[in-house]
Amino acid sequence: MAYEFIITEVHDRAGLIRLNRPQALNALNSSLMAELGNALLAFDADAQIGAVVITGSDRAFAAGADIKEMADASAVDMLRSDLIGPWDIVTTIKKPVMAAVSGFALGGGCELAMMCDMIVASETAVFGQPEINLGVIPGAGGTQRLVRAVGKALAMEIILNDRRLTAEEAYRFGLVNRVYPVDSYLEEALNLANSIGARAPIALQLAKESINKAFEMTLTEGLVIERRNFYFLFASEDQKEGMDAFVNKRQPQWKGK
Repeated sequence: MAYEFIITEVHDRAGLIRLNRPQALNALNSSLMAELGNALLAFDADAQIGAVVITGSDRAFAAGADIKEMADASAVDMLRSDLIGPWDIVTTIKKPVMAAVSGFALGGGCELAMMCDMIVASETAVFGQPEINLGVIPGAGGTQRLVRAVGKALAMEIILNDRRLTAEEAYRFGLVNRVYPVDSYLEEALNLANSIGARAPIALQLAKESINKAFEMTLTEGLVIERRNFYFLFASEDQKEGMDAFVNKRQPQWKGK
C-alpha cells in the first residue's frame, strides 16, 4: 500500500514504520495518524511480522501534534471530530510495538512514544510535554502515561513547567529502555524487535496483555488475568513445542498456534 506521510519496511521479523513529514519535523496530523493506524493493523495481521518499530528521523521522532490543524477549532469541533480518537489504534495492536526515538519527541510525539510498549532512544533524544505553552494540556495520554512512567512529582514538572528530559534522564527515570548513539539506535531497536519477534507469538500477545493490565487493575484482578492467560497457553501447540524443546535440549520451532 502506498502512503503519503509514512514509509513502511520489513526487516526480517520486524515491521518498520517511518514517520515522514520532514518539513514539519514529523508533526502528527490526522492524515499521518490514519496512515500509521492502517500500517500498524497490516503488520499486526501479518504472520511473518513478530514486532513493530515506529521511528522518525535522526532530527525528530515527532515534534508534536500538528497545531495548525487545531488552532482555530472550537470545543464542539474537537468533540465532534474526536481528533485524538484514531491514535488509540496504537494501543490495540496485539504484537509488541517499539518506538525508536531520536531528536525531538515533544507533545504528541512524546505521547505516541509512550503508547508503544518500549522505547529505544538515541543520545540526542529529548522528551517533553510543552502543551502548557499553548494554553492547553496533553490530550493523547500524556497526563496519565507519564505519571505511570516517571512518577507524579516529575510528571508535574514536565507538564506544568515544560521541563524537557534528555535521553539519559529518560533512561534513568524509567521512560526509555535503552540509549544508543545516533548512528546505531535504529539498528539496535530493530535488533531488539527481531529478538522479541522471534519468540512464541501467542505467548508474546498474552504476556503483553497481562503486563498492560497491571496499570488498569488491582493486584488481585491482575493476577486473575495472568493466571487465566498462563493456563490458556497450555491449549497452544507452541507450549507443547517449547516444553518439549526444553526437555530435549533443542531450539523450539514456533508455529503461532
